[in-house]
Amino acid sequence: MDRRLSLLDRWLYGELLGPLLFGVAIFTLLLVTGGALFDLVRRVVERGLPVGAAIQVLILQLPGFLVYAFPMAMLLGTLLTYSKLASGNEITALRSVGVSTRRYVLPAVVLGLVFSLASFMVSDLVVPTSNYSSFVILQTALGRSVAKSSGEHIIYPHFAQIPKESGGSHHGLAQLFYARQAQDGHLQGITVLDMSRPGMLQVVQAREAHFDPDQGSWLFRDGHTTSLPNGGQNQSQLRFEEQLYPIDDTPLRLAEVPTDSADMTAAQTYMAQALLERTGNLQAARKLRVRFQEKFSVPLSCLVFALVGASIGAQSTGKTRGRSKGFGISLMVIFGYYILFFVFSSLGVQGILPPYLSAWIPVAIGLTAGLALLYRSSR
Repeated sequence: MDRRLSLLDRWLYGELLGPLLFGVAIFTLLLVTGGALFDLVRRVVERGLPVGAAIQVLILQLPGFLVYAFPMAMLLGTLLTYSKLASGNEITALRSVGVSTRRYVLPAVVLGLVFSLASFMVSDLVVPTSNYSSFVILQTALGRSVAKSSGEHIIYPHFAQIPKESGGSHHGLAQLFYARQAQDGHLQGITVLDMSRPGMLQVVQAREAHFDPDQGSWLFRDGHTTSLPNGGQNQSQLRFEEQLYPIDDTPLRLAEVPTDSADMTAAQTYMAQALLERTGNLQAARKLRVRFQEKFSVPLSCLVFALVGASIGAQSTGKTRGRSKGFGISLMVIFGYYILFFVFSSLGVQGILPPYLSAWIPVAIGLTAGLALLYRSSR
């Protein structure tokens, strides 16, 4: 079987390549200028950030901008290419020899899938690492320390089997763990409400703590334990310099969860979501469930824009649609699509829609619109 591309495919891919590269370049430049360049220039002028460090930070932030530039470039590239072909009567010539609309739009769809895969791989494999590296370089250049893990006001409700005074046990809240701050694997300002003993509430407070993996427990330092019987009588307090407390390392893992899902891979987002569900932070967990679905749905906007751009462009007649007009149409389509995306994303985060629906409905609407436009252009 001959797997080589046909002459038609080679011609169409060649026509698409130039506008696509132009789109990637122009949209990346716009995003970098608006999203990072001005801020870095200000830091260089006002805070003495070395120019070399600023250039490194800018280069490391480029992958994050490429993820958004790819779908925009796909829309502009396909729109310009098929507008040019339609205005030059080349599409009419293709139809006259029996080439269907679906056939000459197929290369745009294939490139949309390729760009979707590339967008996912860049966002999942490159962006989290490059964003962190740019953060480290920026903080170091400005003379600030970079903590390995940090967080504030960490709350961890630990559920377990709790024995009853009358015998037996029930599943419930055993400990409520709070730390004021976490930094480099250490916690400060710890307070634990321990309800795991029948008829007794213990309050454990410590100045600092770190997790001992060999013991599978936390080593509390410089604190005291207050025992409060349910009747309120015979309250006792015991001070300690060091004390092992048997609870897992979930509080430390909570401190290591990035605040922005863009800094996490899909696997990390899924694990962070499960961790937040385990701690009872359902609102934050629901937001990460939406973001996990969007890790896969957002890259497919390249396919949506490829189909929409090719279908709109194939309907062009008369004078060739220039780059300025094509750019304007692209901006309108992009603006409308992302408004739709943000609305449904918010509905998912608020719990009004299930996460998978909020993430995938915009893709479904975009593909439906693209197919409708394709059907119209084929008539």
